Formats: sequence, C-alpha cells, structure tokens
Amino acid sequence: MNTVTEKELYEILGDDHQMTAADTPLRPDAFVKTDAEKMTVIEHHFEQIMEALGLDLTDDSLRGTPHRVAKMYVQEIFSGLHPDNKPKISVFDNSYHYDKMLVEANINFNSTCEHHFLPIIGKAHIGYVSNGKVIGLSKLNRIVDYFARRPQVQERMVMQVFNELKVVLDTDDVMVVMEAKHLCVSSRGIKDETSFTSTLQYSGIFEKKEYRDDFFRLLGEKNS
Repeated sequence: MNTVTEKELYEILGDDHQMTAADTPLRPDAFVKTDAEKMTVIEHHFEQIMEALGLDLTDDSLRGTPHRVAKMYVQEIFSGLHPDNKPKISVFDNSYHYDKMLVEANINFNSTCEHHFLPIIGKAHIGYVSNGKVIGLSKLNRIVDYFARRPQVQERMVMQVFNELKVVLDTDDVMVVMEAKHLCVSSRGIKDETSFTSTLQYSGIFEKKEYRDDFFRLLGEKNS
C-alpha cells in the first residue's frame, strides 16, 4: 500500500485545483495587522525568498523588489481580501420598468491562483432580470474586480460574484459565467498554452433552458 506524504498531497491538491470552501479561507485575526504592518512582514520574507534563490539584492534593479512586491500584494492584487475595500453599491428603483434580461459581457478580471500564486486572466459575463431594483453597470465590473483581487479558485469566485449579485439585486434571476486562462496550467506543470476554464452559476428563471439559451445567444452576438 502506497502512502502519500504531506508534500505529495500538496502537489495533488494544487494540480487538481481543488477548492476546500465556498468562502475565502481567512483566519479570525486576518485584519488585526494594519496594511503597513503586513507590508513590513511580507517585504522581509520576500527578501528572504530572493536571497534563497541566490539573487543579488544590492543590484539597483532588485534592491526595491521586496518592497514593491509587498505593496502590490496588500494594496493591489490582494486588496479584495479586506472587507473595507468592498465596493459601495447604490441600488435604484427600476423606474422605467424594464422587465427583460440585462447582460453585461466581457468584464475583464485579473485574479491569482491560490495554489501557486500565479495569475488567472479572464472575462466574466453577467445576466439578470430586475425584481424592481437595478444597479449602475460599472458596479457589476467593480463586484467582479473585488472578488478577483484575492487568492482564488475559479469555482469559488463565480459563486461569490453570483451570491453577491443575488443579495444586492434582491433577486434569484441571476446568471454568471467566467472564462479564464490559468498561468499555473500554461507556465508550469502540463504547460498547456491553449486551454481555458469556464464556470457558471445560475438560479431563478435561468433554471429554464430557454433563458440560458437567450443569455448565450446574446454573448455570441457580442463576441461575433
């Protein structure tokens, strides 16, 4: 009987892109440290990583890299971890009584694979039918961007955006599709340059095939 070591299990979980929770795994003390304190810790440890790799940190090009990486992690690509950065969404009455499907397509996002900390680059497509409330179109982009800016698994991200939209819009009539290229697949491991991953989540009227067909037909028209 073969025994899988802990580190071999890490590799299996990472290469299979397994998700352990629908919510982003965070410790209870995740926001005790200030952003500045987090940056100080990350800068120190990233410097250690660079030194372990044999890089010369006295070189002008590399000297500031630990600081730049720390700032990027906290203030940019992982800023979606902090609830204070959640976009403020204003909801308006659907005063023009538009009662058909609204689709916002090709919302670009950049996220990070939580297994290897490599980029996920993709597009989200959102459809919903108003239940009496609407939000500004740009807010759909901001919601996607917020959940993208954290270590992610694509299956979790599509669920988080979907659930947030259902709450904000107070309707079950929501559909979210995501298509993305994972650099942990294209730049390491199998090194497949052409494949991409698609995920979708829907409820309400989108449980009916005719509405899903309309959604994808609109996407096809937008991308033709």
